[in-house]
Amino acid sequence: MSLSEEKIKSIAVIGSGSWATALIKILLNKDIQINWWIRNENTISYINEFKHNPNYLSNVELELERIALFSDIQKALLNSSHVLLTVPAAFLPDALKNISPANMEEKVVFSAIKGMVPGVNQIIGEYLNEQFSIPLQNIGVITGPCHAEEVALEKLSYLTVASQDISKAKAMAGCLQCRYINVAVSDDIYGTEYAAVLKNIIAIASGICHGLGYGDNFQAVLISNAIQEIERFVKAVHPISRDIKDSAYLGDLLVTAYSQFSRNRTFGNMIGKGYSVKSAQLEMNMIAEGYYAVKSVFEVNRKYKADIPIINAVYNILYGKISPHIEMRLLSNKLS
Repeated sequence: MSLSEEKIKSIAVIGSGSWATALIKILLNKDIQINWWIRNENTISYINEFKHNPNYLSNVELELERIALFSDIQKALLNSSHVLLTVPAAFLPDALKNISPANMEEKVVFSAIKGMVPGVNQIIGEYLNEQFSIPLQNIGVITGPCHAEEVALEKLSYLTVASQDISKAKAMAGCLQCRYINVAVSDDIYGTEYAAVLKNIIAIASGICHGLGYGDNFQAVLISNAIQEIERFVKAVHPISRDIKDSAYLGDLLVTAYSQFSRNRTFGNMIGKGYSVKSAQLEMNMIAEGYYAVKSVFEVNRKYKADIPIINAVYNILYGKISPHIEMRLLSNKLS
């Protein structure tokens, strides 16, 4: 599918983590004004002086000629036609607390967040639609399979951009397509976003099993069952025609469940080795979206009642305080 000739001239990037930094690196390949909101004034000062993010992907050099840095989110949004959200889902309400629906009026908002907003148990698109009255046609999703660390190294990577308005998906895809990034487009905003949430939970399960000493044979069975589980849940929540084998679903699951860069797998591995949730979070010093997401998905599934034994097992371990050894042994008897 050819990309749109429409050109995006200005994008507000909300967040300062590894994925924000990687996406800015990609966007700098095109003639786009980037208005970057960063909460911490010290981080802004450091970037202005040294042209690197001091906390994430510090090897990425930032061309400040086309990047304006803001600690005031309203100013970052003011002259931006498009918005790219990258903050962890659990912190999104706080990040957006100083803006109103008027600040988002007529803006096209893409989420690169792979989590759900705790408490309200909504994926980002639903949250934006309800809280800021952004029409679904102006909401999009950017998903993988893609790790920020490999983008920083310019290793060939793939993204999927989804929007119900395909022309908007194509326009954003055109901004992201470059020498080391290939981009596909989709109209499945619910399926791609939910799949991105669920694969983080599965990656925690994969990490737990690795920490417990399960081998590659078991991992293969776990992940083959997991993609079926994702398909059942997504079909229950949003039943449209989709191919679960596409990269946005299966590919994103595989890279997150197996990669050394996966923070959710790392988090799960620590849980499997006996760390408490709190100690694992403190040692990682990064957010594992799957930790928050599994509670939201578990609660959402009370309505849909999809068969999701792997996700339920992760919930039982993280929130039910059940021994990982016992829970994974019980799960192993449900896999085929």
